[in-house]
Amino acid sequence: MSTLAKAAQINPPLNAKLPLDEPVCFVPMAAVSAETARVESSTTRPYSEVSKGYTPFLSGDILFAKITPCFENGKIAQALLPLHQGFGSTEFHVIRPVPGVSDGRYLHHFLRLEHVRSEGQRRMTGSGGQRRVPANYLTELAIPLPPLPEQRRIAAILDQADTLRTQRRAALAHLDSLTQSLFLDMFGDPVINPKGWPVVSLTDICHGYSGGTPSKANNAFWEGPVPWFSAKDMKAADLFDSEDHIAETVPTTTTLKLLPKDTVAIVVRGMILAHTFPVCVLRVPATINQDLKALIPRQPIDAQFLAACLRSQSGFVLEQVSEAGHGTKRLDSQGLQKIRVLQPEPSLQQTFATRVQAIEALKTQHRAALAAQDALFASLQQRAFAGTL
Repeated sequence: MSTLAKAAQINPPLNAKLPLDEPVCFVPMAAVSAETARVESSTTRPYSEVSKGYTPFLSGDILFAKITPCFENGKIAQALLPLHQGFGSTEFHVIRPVPGVSDGRYLHHFLRLEHVRSEGQRRMTGSGGQRRVPANYLTELAIPLPPLPEQRRIAAILDQADTLRTQRRAALAHLDSLTQSLFLDMFGDPVINPKGWPVVSLTDICHGYSGGTPSKANNAFWEGPVPWFSAKDMKAADLFDSEDHIAETVPTTTTLKLLPKDTVAIVVRGMILAHTFPVCVLRVPATINQDLKALIPRQPIDAQFLAACLRSQSGFVLEQVSEAGHGTKRLDSQGLQKIRVLQPEPSLQQTFATRVQAIEALKTQHRAALAAQDALFASLQQRAFAGTL
């Protein structure tokens, strides 16, 4: 057993000053995916634009988000970049493998272990939304360090298992897009309405219920099985569980409402509305926070149809987003009123829902397979760093 400080450099400085016009890669925090554990994108900038106020790193270094909630969400990725030099958020810790001592992929998989993240969360300093993982947590972190060939063998096995999960997620994403393609084929773009369907405002056909946050001072509120969805959970078309949960008594003892399964929810406040309009169907009875609105129909409308109708006009919806005084993006009542909902005859809505059910059946199979692959990957991770792989 060794320490990470002996296997890697932690937050190494820029080795030498670069020419001001030297092209470098820039990686914002948003470019690191917690789901894929990869740097999904980067931009090229001259060194002069990033020489101050950003964290330097090299292609091959591991970027380790240190601030909550990015760390808690698992934003840890090896930066494999098109250029040698990179710069990024000051909220990254940088871990650079020591040549001849450690392998970058091996370190990457180790840092993603559940116990590394849970202990890192326990060691965070600061308060509120500014809590951070200190650098000394990483330097003192105990890590098994077998010879390099063995590290590479372990990393290759975990990479292969992770690739299978990535392919399964891609298949699920394709099925999600298939639903939207089906909607546009049957009903057309709601903004243009080329098929001339009757149209109503979203606020006419649905009541928008805003959720809330139970008191953080009452720990009993936050110990239970009831999903409590917030904007950070709104990452899939259908939601079955949330990151946070509350007690079953909260909806009966506070103003927070327990929503029935198959409720459509949208994000109405948050910086995500600068570029994305999340629309999800809550597939379990659940609660939501104040950054979301649950759409409660005033008249019968299929949830799958409603969600697809909203997603298909996301560009138009983002044009209705305004900005609060403190800079937060919001979709206010005036913006919601401008959103259009098509009203084809119920039989066509039902036909759409039936076809989507077939797609959903395939998605269920893929989700089950992905869950099995996730369990296998976690098992392989544990065995790999316990020396039994």
